[in-house]
Amino acid sequence: MVNWIWLGMMVVSVAFAAVKGRVREVTEAAFGGAQTGVTVCIGLVSILVFWLGLMRIAEQAGLVRKLARLVAPLVRRLFPDVPADHPAFGYILTNMSANLLGLGNAATPMGIRAMQELQKLNPSQDTATPAMCTLLALNTASITLIPTTMIAIRMNFGSASPTDIVVSTLLATFVATGAAIAADRWYRSRDRHRLPPLPVGGSAETKGG
Repeated sequence: MVNWIWLGMMVVSVAFAAVKGRVREVTEAAFGGAQTGVTVCIGLVSILVFWLGLMRIAEQAGLVRKLARLVAPLVRRLFPDVPADHPAFGYILTNMSANLLGLGNAATPMGIRAMQELQKLNPSQDTATPAMCTLLALNTASITLIPTTMIAIRMNFGSASPTDIVVSTLLATFVATGAAIAADRWYRSRDRHRLPPLPVGGSAETKGG
C-alpha cells in the first residue's frame, strides 16, 4: 500500500508540473533531494559507527547484559503472556536497550527478530497477539536517553548546539512511552473482559466434541 501511495504522489506531481509547465523545477527538486539524502546518509555513517562501536564495547564489557537484567522485571510485567524463558525476551531487551541509546537503526533488526519469535507463539497467523502489539507500541514510543540519530542529523546540517534536543527528547519520549503503556494496558483489560467465559467442564472445543 505504501508503495502505491508513493507512486501516486509522484504521478500526481509530474502531472501537475506538466500542466503548469514546471517539469524542470520538479526534476531539479528530485535530483536535489536525492543528493541531500546521500549526503545525510554519509554524514550519519560516522556517528552511527561510533555509537554502535561503543555499544559493542558495552556489550563485551557486560553493561548491556546488566541493563537487560535491570529492565527484565519490567519487561516481564509488560509481556505477561510470553514465557519467561522464551527467546523473544532476549531480542525484546536488546531492542529496548538500543532504543534507550537512540540507535533506532540498530534496534530495528532486533525488533524484527522479536516479532518473528512472538509469531511462533501466535495461534493465528493473520492476527497480531497482544504481546506483538505491546512490542510495536514500545518500539515506536520508546524512551530515548540519547537521541543519537537526531544529534547526528543536526551535526550534519551544521547545528550550533546539536545536543540541545536531549532534554526535550527525553521528556517527549517519556510521555509517549507512558501513553503507549497506558493504552496497551487499557486495551488488554478491555479484551480480557470481552472474552467469552469457558463452559463448565472444559473448553469450547471440548464441549462441542
